[in-house]
Amino acid sequence: MDIARIRPDEIGFDFDGVIADTVEAFLRIACEQHGHCGLRPEDVTDFSVEQCLAMDASVAESIFLQILRDSVGTGLLPMPGAASVLSDLTDHGQVVIVTARPEAEPVHDWLRTVFPPPILPRIRVVAMGDHDDKARHIKDLGLSTFVDDRAETCLQLRQAGIRSIVFSQPWNQGRHDLPTVRCWDDIRTLCL
Repeated sequence: MDIARIRPDEIGFDFDGVIADTVEAFLRIACEQHGHCGLRPEDVTDFSVEQCLAMDASVAESIFLQILRDSVGTGLLPMPGAASVLSDLTDHGQVVIVTARPEAEPVHDWLRTVFPPPILPRIRVVAMGDHDDKARHIKDLGLSTFVDDRAETCLQLRQAGIRSIVFSQPWNQGRHDLPTVRCWDDIRTLCL
């Protein structure tokens, strides 16, 4: 990880795949509710899971919609270390989450289960409903750096002049030449 230090108040984060372990929830629901068992996170080698898993696109879409609509009820877990680092970042300013999810409320509901009440007002969620329009929102928020697991988003952000860092996941390997973090400890080292 050869990335210059980042001011905590200048960095923003994607939600699914960076803060929340959406793949764990997806694979668990795929097994429990649809009989697609034995799948592992490393099997998800494409952001469009139907491209890499033997699963109908309609099943994949229904699982993702279930997670998007009810992140708490589906048992969505935080990525290891995410809650601790984000809590520490709130000591230095507002934490900003920009998600391609169409609605912020399920994210807010989930955050209430992960963080104590005093931290919640220091976390801002922007749900913009489009993977390909994050640059505008990130610039409007005054952020200079963004962490996302979707390599295509990070490449778009770089073209827009935003320093982008890829959160390493199986689906973004070999798809970019951008700086990468492997875990939340890497983010802690960069920002705190």
